[in-house]
Amino acid sequence: MRPLFFGHSLLRLCLPIFCFGAALPALAQDNNASCPATLNYKMDRLQDEKPQNLCQYAGKVVLVVNTASYCGFTSQYEGLEKLYANYRDKGLVVLGFASNDFGQQEPGSNQEIAAFCHNTFGVKFPMFAKSSVVGANANPFYQGLIKAGATTPQWNFHKILLDRHGKVIQSYPSRVKPDDKALLTEIERALAQKT
Repeated sequence: MRPLFFGHSLLRLCLPIFCFGAALPALAQDNNASCPATLNYKMDRLQDEKPQNLCQYAGKVVLVVNTASYCGFTSQYEGLEKLYANYRDKGLVVLGFASNDFGQQEPGSNQEIAAFCHNTFGVKFPMFAKSSVVGANANPFYQGLIKAGATTPQWNFHKILLDRHGKVIQSYPSRVKPDDKALLTEIERALAQKT
């Protein structure tokens, strides 16, 4: 699926508000006893590249997804947004990390990606600036997730689920859709647990 256009007027119209973001470098935070090590990073927001402290999601169930605009799985943005809308008030947050690692399927700028995800899929869940999620150049957040037991992404829209304590529950390959029964069961189980 390809974006229809990235005209400058389009970017001025819709860019600022909805897609949020992380890019290199991500810097480890100061020691923060209430923040799990897996979330103890600052990453740049997608739409304006302003650093965001991932510790703000401590105590939430977190679904981390590496995204791309030109992928066969790009339509999963719609399901991810629906998942976020349905479970947000219960404590779920979806974090999207734009990445060009697989098939060069995210070639645009952060602003172009932000415009696309908002205009095409109405994405409101937090999105982070384009960075690598695999290999030696993977951003520190993803490196930490892999060290904590997450499976290394093999393609776009790989999903990593964390519990309210920042512990990796499970990793899901790209073909697992946001409305997959097994994924929803794990999310609901994690949401039912107290912090």
